[in-house]
Amino acid sequence: MKHQGKYLSVVIAFLVLAPGILAAEVIAITGATVHTMTGQGTLNDATVLVENGYIIAVGNGVRIPDGAERIAANGRIVTPGFFDAYSYFGVSEIDLVKETVDVIQTAERYTASFELADVINPRSTLIPINRIEGVTRAMVAPQAGFFQQLSTSPIVGLGSVIHLGSTENFIVARNNALFVMLGETGARLAGGSRANALLLLREALQDARDYAANRQGFDEGRRRVYSLNRLDLDSLVEVLNGQRPIVATVDRASDIESVLRLANEFGIRLVINSGAEAWMVADKLADANVPVILDPLQNLPSSFSALGSTLENAARLDEAGVTVAFSSGDSHNSRNMKQAAGVAVANGLSYETALRALTINPAEIFGVQASYGTVSVGAEADLVIWSGDPLELSTFADFVMIRGKTIPMVSRSTLLFERYKDLDGPLPPAYTN
Repeated sequence: MKHQGKYLSVVIAFLVLAPGILAAEVIAITGATVHTMTGQGTLNDATVLVENGYIIAVGNGVRIPDGAERIAANGRIVTPGFFDAYSYFGVSEIDLVKETVDVIQTAERYTASFELADVINPRSTLIPINRIEGVTRAMVAPQAGFFQQLSTSPIVGLGSVIHLGSTENFIVARNNALFVMLGETGARLAGGSRANALLLLREALQDARDYAANRQGFDEGRRRVYSLNRLDLDSLVEVLNGQRPIVATVDRASDIESVLRLANEFGIRLVINSGAEAWMVADKLADANVPVILDPLQNLPSSFSALGSTLENAARLDEAGVTVAFSSGDSHNSRNMKQAAGVAVANGLSYETALRALTINPAEIFGVQASYGTVSVGAEADLVIWSGDPLELSTFADFVMIRGKTIPMVSRSTLLFERYKDLDGPLPPAYTN
């Protein structure tokens, strides 16, 4: 395996250093064990053919066109790139340096219309660190706050799906989910009670429904005063119309039941985020077709809302028929999701479902499954060749492709390692162009 990794590294270096090859129309990954995330299941000794950023063939006996660039997987596992379903990529670089943090806002003017899409920094140093370990897509979500800096509303704002492969056209789905904080966190934001947070959200949805039905009256000043401004109401109308889901961060089982009733009352699409006690109401979530985004490592009662935390959360939800996706709730260590997924497997989740929770499941939750999340014909070529089992702690990505582009396996961390790994000689210059 060590010799194979060395061979593949040479191939990757050659691809990165040769601009003509990067622009090649067809790339063939051969001899791979492919987890397709489709009805095809896992294919052994398979070929994946990529042309102009898209997968054009996958399977055994695929004919490779003359002139195609070949990458030998030599039996290694190939999966779609991983998708962090709740992250802060590009909007939170150094938490304690407020000038680098755009993920929260504490003003009262904008809530449901607060959007991060235009301020995401695709040149964040955190992106290469995570993408060379197999993370290729992420939902960039707003946050209610941290330390003593808090938002003033349980309605936090809009999130967008990005890919991590380029500084251009990196937004895959703009403003396609509205994030709210309920339960214990919502209570802190809304005045001290969970009931306040639910009441504020209910009032906002009622106002948006009235606004949608009486736009002309609103424009002419013939409607009552609404609790939110026009931009916030426009955002909530899209929630009421089913154009985007509400992602509710909530942990306690009874709080999950409350937001399920609210979603049913307004007929809106709902996603639960965090959900420490979601397993307690798994049947209700399954009946309502409500997916859950969670961190599989959450197993300690970090608050009174999370007393029922368990490493078996994902397995119990899946057994009940709930769609589960994994997240880091972070950006610095999004790469650790694969370890977390492995822990979920060790605690009862099936291996294939764990891979789905890292790929196609978050894609389906956020509506981008037509182009991402599977190794199938027509999908964008987000592909990773792993050095071993991708859910093992000791496994790393040997090769990463995002939208058909071969990603240099370089980050600030690898550059620092190369600089300081040999201390016997003189140190190289601190900065190079």
